[in-house]
Amino acid sequence: MREKVISITDIAKHYQVGTQLVKAIRSISIDIYKNEYVALMGPSGSGKSTLMNILGCLDTPTRGEYLLAGQDVSKMEDNELAEIRNREIGFVFQTFNLLPRSTALENVMLPLIYAGYSKKDRIEKATKTLGDVHLSDRMDHRPNELSGGQRQRVAVARALVNNPSIILADEPTGNLDPKTAQGIVDLFTKLNVEGVTIIFATHNEDLVKKINKRKIRIEGGQVA
Repeated sequence: MREKVISITDIAKHYQVGTQLVKAIRSISIDIYKNEYVALMGPSGSGKSTLMNILGCLDTPTRGEYLLAGQDVSKMEDNELAEIRNREIGFVFQTFNLLPRSTALENVMLPLIYAGYSKKDRIEKATKTLGDVHLSDRMDHRPNELSGGQRQRVAVARALVNNPSIILADEPTGNLDPKTAQGIVDLFTKLNVEGVTIIFATHNEDLVKKINKRKIRIEGGQVA
């Protein structure tokens, strides 16, 4: 029997903007299984980024139940969410979200500080992970000294360094040229083969054709 790593039931997210109630997610129920590779599709404004933030424990739902690795995270406090996020999830953003004055190595080491690793172990793990994404020769470079594809690889390494069971990638190729974007998709495919569960959100239909995996389309805050 396949193991569920994510199970969301009737999740909704509403925002108050002035006098208007914005229903970013109306009602979504999804199960995602261990070692799946899921492409989450939908146009801008469909609710997929809001859903990714909830899945990544960066936001809490207005309504509904979210079980992550069997734990109900929909009712957790912020410090509990941070702990389970650091342990279970690696998040890759469209805009890389790297610290501009820190080297590639220092950026990748960051999650390990919160996880309580010693400096020696942080350097060792971050060095190995940068090697895994073929950036051993760029460890001492700052983000402005790297190409867009290299910056995204640093971001992927940072997401991987804690050995998470799930990688959430929210439009990770949105700022990259097609060839570089394909390289990032190939990297996620390799990670999935190695046993990592991948959820890849994109509005790029051409890219999705190359991700020959399960596809979930979000439209108007619901599964289409």
